[in-house]
Amino acid sequence: MSHDGYVAGFACLVGRPNAGKSTLTNALVGSKVAITSSKPQTTRHTIRGIVTNERSQLVLVDTPGLHKPRTLLGERLNDLVRETLLEVDVIGFCVPADQRVGPGDQFIAAELTEIMRGRRTPVVAIATKSDAVDRGRLAEHLIAIDQLGDWAAIVPCSATRGDQVDDVAAVLSEHLPPSPGPLYPDGVLTDEPQTTMIAELVREAALEGVRDELPHSLAVVVEEIVPRDGRQVGNPLLDVRVNVFVERDSQKAIVIGRGGSRLREVGTNARRGIEDLLGQRVHLDLHVKVAKDWQRDPKQLGRLGF
Repeated sequence: MSHDGYVAGFACLVGRPNAGKSTLTNALVGSKVAITSSKPQTTRHTIRGIVTNERSQLVLVDTPGLHKPRTLLGERLNDLVRETLLEVDVIGFCVPADQRVGPGDQFIAAELTEIMRGRRTPVVAIATKSDAVDRGRLAEHLIAIDQLGDWAAIVPCSATRGDQVDDVAAVLSEHLPPSPGPLYPDGVLTDEPQTTMIAELVREAALEGVRDELPHSLAVVVEEIVPRDGRQVGNPLLDVRVNVFVERDSQKAIVIGRGGSRLREVGTNARRGIEDLLGQRVHLDLHVKVAKDWQRDPKQLGRLGF
């Protein structure tokens, strides 16, 4: 196949927590890659979703949300975002239609304007969750977004309904550089190592339906993935050992639940996702440990992969 006129490159979606970045990534890629959770700051790793067609390949780099840092972890996340933003070809700025434009959006708009001033990287504003409001409210929202900055384009979309998701991909792809062909082989959806995706699946299951004090203080470390010895050929089993770190005993109790009931549920839900990911049966061994105040301790942050 000839690659005349082919474009390929990197895009990054930014927005305040709950702006719909992960859901949009999944809708664009057509597969669950980034984790979606109703809690802010759940996507801690640069997870790439890859959108390939005959004319273009768009590699989505998912970053943690930009926010006003309150802890050392917050500062590291913001530095990570800025580094990522300087390396991509185009940025998608997600502003959810179901909430009024607020200080969080203004903070990010100002950051983007600052970052882009020297680099000339185009920013496409994306009005996410367009299905959640009527047309009048959506029009108001688009005007408010327009007033936030000098955007290359503004596109409304609904990732959950699939409305205009193709338009988002097309508009982002317009800003990609020419390429002799795809950067990643066909059929690859993400280049994130499996351990990171396993950790994210466990993290997502552990956060599901839990009170709000947990998200910032949950870190997941995959200790090992080993084939179980002595299994018959054709019936392999992987032992996956995972530690979930929280900051306080009270949080440990929440994750484990009464008589271990919640942890069993977390294990069952995470295991399904891990088996889908790895394509084989898994025995998941989950342990909850307390690492006191890990968000503020550089040594522990390093050990936990931040």
